[in-house]
Amino acid sequence: MPELYHSVLQLPRGIEKNRHCHIEARARTIPGVESALVNDDGSFSVYFRNPEVRNLLHDLLSRECRTTPRKTAPEPEGDPEAEARTCKINALVSLGGFVLLEAVKRSFPALFGKMSLIRSAFVILISKGIIGNGVSGLIREHAPNADTLTATAVIASILAGKPESSLSLLVLSNFAEMLSLSAAEKARKHISRLLGLKEKFVWKICDGTVSKVHIDNVRAGDRLVAYLGEKISADGVVVSGSAAVDQSSLTGEYVPVYRKAGDPVFAGTVVQSGQIVIEAHRVGDDTNLSRIVHMVENAQNRRAPVQNFADRMASMLVPISFIAAGLIYLTTRDVQRVLNMFFIDYSCGLRLSTATAISAAISRAAQTGVLVKGGNFIEQLSDVDTVILDKTGTITDGHPEVTEIITAPDASEEELVMLSAAAERNSSHPLAESILSYAEKRRIAIPNNASTEVVVGRGIRASLPLTGGETSVLVGSRTFMEEHRISGLSSLRIPEGAWNVFYVARNGRIMGAVLIADPVRKDLKRAINRLRREGIDEILMLTGDSKQNAEAVTRLLDLDGYQSNMLPQDKADFIARKQLGSRVLMVGDGINDAPALAYADIGVAMGGKSTDIALESADITITSDEPLKLPEVLKLSRRTMHLVRQNFAITIAVNSAALLLGALGKINPLLAATIHNASTVAVVLNSSRLLFEKTNIQRPRLSGGTQETERQSPGF
Repeated sequence: MPELYHSVLQLPRGIEKNRHCHIEARARTIPGVESALVNDDGSFSVYFRNPEVRNLLHDLLSRECRTTPRKTAPEPEGDPEAEARTCKINALVSLGGFVLLEAVKRSFPALFGKMSLIRSAFVILISKGIIGNGVSGLIREHAPNADTLTATAVIASILAGKPESSLSLLVLSNFAEMLSLSAAEKARKHISRLLGLKEKFVWKICDGTVSKVHIDNVRAGDRLVAYLGEKISADGVVVSGSAAVDQSSLTGEYVPVYRKAGDPVFAGTVVQSGQIVIEAHRVGDDTNLSRIVHMVENAQNRRAPVQNFADRMASMLVPISFIAAGLIYLTTRDVQRVLNMFFIDYSCGLRLSTATAISAAISRAAQTGVLVKGGNFIEQLSDVDTVILDKTGTITDGHPEVTEIITAPDASEEELVMLSAAAERNSSHPLAESILSYAEKRRIAIPNNASTEVVVGRGIRASLPLTGGETSVLVGSRTFMEEHRISGLSSLRIPEGAWNVFYVARNGRIMGAVLIADPVRKDLKRAINRLRREGIDEILMLTGDSKQNAEAVTRLLDLDGYQSNMLPQDKADFIARKQLGSRVLMVGDGINDAPALAYADIGVAMGGKSTDIALESADITITSDEPLKLPEVLKLSRRTMHLVRQNFAITIAVNSAALLLGALGKINPLLAATIHNASTVAVVLNSSRLLFEKTNIQRPRLSGGTQETERQSPGF
């Protein structure tokens, strides 16, 4: 595996923030680039395997600096809503013309025969866009496309003196395309509607009074008031008041969170009870909400390999219709059968069957608080067979806690906690905070007059002036106690598998021990079991922690293995070796695990506490601390690819049957066009089902209800 390089470049001046996603997407298309992200400070961080990529990145940034962003409105043909409106108008006009001509034909046959040129001109006018696209595609790509096929059918029907045959095709095609575009647009806008800020006005504190102002007039540093039932309109910090806030639009969690002074809040969340005053830190396009919406919309433009396959397959199948039409004309001279060949093609169904499914999957995932950066990751995720988990901050909460106090027969728990907290009060040891927090929770007073000495690798030696004289206290490892010949040490019974054990001694005699552990995330055991049910062959853990602690977590969660005492580069190397025979998904916190996330086939960042960084560094981000979303998004990806394959089968089977019936003369061109367009609409609607299927991860746990029961220990 080539070496992984990392460069941090500074974006040239003049590049607007709304172009950051575009720059990231362009950089990721460069061969050898594993990860590319633009940070809030304007720096551009890129991981790549080919050193020549540096020059390509500089060229990319130079071009972006020279390119002026378009300020004009998008052209109608590039706007999905405009395309849907155009299709609707064309469908109504063609339908009206078809009905009118049929009425004239039945009521005034002689007049109808004299209107041959008018009928032909009307059909050409209605189909001018299709004819133009078909001819331009033939010239530009040197190969026929679906519009070329339809244009040929129109021209053939006119030359045969039966323009009404192609008019019926145009009616059906326009209505089918209108329905397909509407379904695809619904999938594309599903997440935007879910997260969109409906609030146009906010309550702002100006000169001590609260006034209603337009959202565009809010700036960073302003103080806003959010009342009961209102949406919060900016990212910021609560400065006064308290409230229960529904954050489901960002995290997918339907249990409200309590927010008080000093807590962060985010745009798009809703105040369910209470009211709060917020100091705005990010407004407008800088908010997490806007970044998520832009990310999801940008992700739908990143094509999955299966979409490219569908396009290539569709392009290869178009000539088959031309060949079949030529053979049938040579053998039967039947124009109706020839038109059948032109009225049926595989292209629309194959392309839409993949594009709509991928778009719906991305939107569905975002609806539940899982952000996927591109359709290609949906497809890659469905093939994963190995899951690798980081420990601290991913398997565990990342906040060690006191799990048990063990006291000697002649010592009290309160005294033991008081002495150990006094010794650890000024310690920089990462576990000292756990002891201090435990003492605060138990409302135990901590003396602040201890003189302490840190013994590196052993513990802390302290001296406290207490009632009855000077008291000597030792807090640290068992080795530390044995070196000072502390009596009574053998009387303590430490549970097997316990880790992070702090022994406490007073005046040469053992008082007891404090057991500290980092709790495993809630529901992680259930998530691992569900991953196995989804077909994951191997689940491993990588950690920089000790072997003893890694073994304890591995036993608790029934993992298939672990690697301990690993540095970030060690994790990346391990994943690179694992990829030789497996498709690897790496789950980390999105910060220290960046190299490993870049090396893995799929990198997943999990945890609401590191959402900002995780959004930038991983392929998939779970924006909450809910592990059950990991197997759910894996299940979604496999469901999506199953639907894509199902759509392929429907498109090929239905259109092949229609081609055969048309070649045999068993159906007329109108019925052939109906079958073809019905199959196209069917695969689009089949893909759109992903938006409305129920998920298992959005319901809060309720006491007394029936739940999946799996043992979950809080001890690590």
